[in-house]
Amino acid sequence: MVLILKIFAVLVAIIPNAYSLSRDDFPSDFVFGASTSAYQVEGAANEDGRKPSIWDTFSHNGNANMYVGDGDIGCDGYHKYKEDVQLMANMGLDAYRFSISWSRLIPDGKGPINPRGLQYYHNLINELISHGIQPHVTMNHFDLPQTLEDEYGGWVSKRIVKDFTSYVDVCFKEFGDRVKYWTTINEGNVHALFGYDVGIVPPQRCSPSFEANCSRGNSSTEPYLAAHHMLLAHASAARLYRNKYKGMQHGFIGFNLLTLGFVPMTNNSEDIIATQRAKDFTIGWFLKPLTYGDYPDIMKKNAGSRLPYFTKKESNLVKGSIDFLGINFYTSYLINNNPRSMSLEDRDYMLDIAVGLTNLENDSSIYEFEIATTNLQGVLDFLKNDYGNISIYIHENGQKIFRNSSLNDWSRMKYLHEMIGSIANALSYSKGQ
Repeated sequence: MVLILKIFAVLVAIIPNAYSLSRDDFPSDFVFGASTSAYQVEGAANEDGRKPSIWDTFSHNGNANMYVGDGDIGCDGYHKYKEDVQLMANMGLDAYRFSISWSRLIPDGKGPINPRGLQYYHNLINELISHGIQPHVTMNHFDLPQTLEDEYGGWVSKRIVKDFTSYVDVCFKEFGDRVKYWTTINEGNVHALFGYDVGIVPPQRCSPSFEANCSRGNSSTEPYLAAHHMLLAHASAARLYRNKYKGMQHGFIGFNLLTLGFVPMTNNSEDIIATQRAKDFTIGWFLKPLTYGDYPDIMKKNAGSRLPYFTKKESNLVKGSIDFLGINFYTSYLINNNPRSMSLEDRDYMLDIAVGLTNLENDSSIYEFEIATTNLQGVLDFLKNDYGNISIYIHENGQKIFRNSSLNDWSRMKYLHEMIGSIANALSYSKGQ
């Protein structure tokens, strides 16, 4: 098992009274790194030929306060990438995961390449390599070109598969001689849920009867439809890479999901079964097709005809289309069974799961470190036991803090140290087996 952390190993050495962890506690192929996304850090939203993504539209339509601003400037990484890479080198990072802005590279989503956008990513990748830092590239991080959303609805249309494949073809051709780790889509499960069911992120599609005040969408069907097309687009990209580029470039293709620590509210069988159901709906939704070629049986049962099906050809294409899984982990939930939701005729994805969720972070301060770190180890064990010995990269991890918190934040340092320790424990347990 190989992992990459968004957190920084150097914190381990400066936490007072903490037990010692060193590089020797991890396998030689374990990778410590940092992770960002294009919209959050690049800035230069209107410079050098870039056109809007769905996040630009969303943040400029009165939603910026929900996420504390827009990405017009971000961290100004477009102009300061050399300084950023030098800071990474000073920290001793092995790798840097970043995403490519589709609408910077190909402004209209398809058609001509933007030469200035292309040059920026060449420059960034070359700068990383010159400092001995592995580039790990995500090709879509929630920021679909607005032109494709306007033209045919983006991920709710199967037309996205062709355009996504053409886009990643450019990425592989231009950068694949130096980039060996490709993630097609970031947090497909979150994008499908938040963008097409509850409508709190772009493209903000949902049924008003369920959640946010959306002007379009269908929460009963579109989360499943968008996810289905993400899986087909990923599989198409993986086939392209393996057939056209892998023999020369020797790289790897992965997919990224948000994972959550799920803990039964009680020891009764209903809550235990509900906890497994929550795992199937959040992780199995994507990972079961990517590993075995089809959706979990419980999803087929609860969602019925609203869940798209794979043809035999599609199933074979999706099955085995990942070389690694990227996971993001932040928090945990207590799960209780909620059978009443299944009696409702009009249901969305959230009601189909038929569970109650209680966020452990809000339940009690005693869960601040112990439960979170234990559940990360539990997630890793679950993935190993249910999905084989798949290579795993922890792409994101961190602790939520108040915006005005001091930088002298021992709480976050302890949290990160505990997380690193839990991963070391998971690796030791796996090795012992």
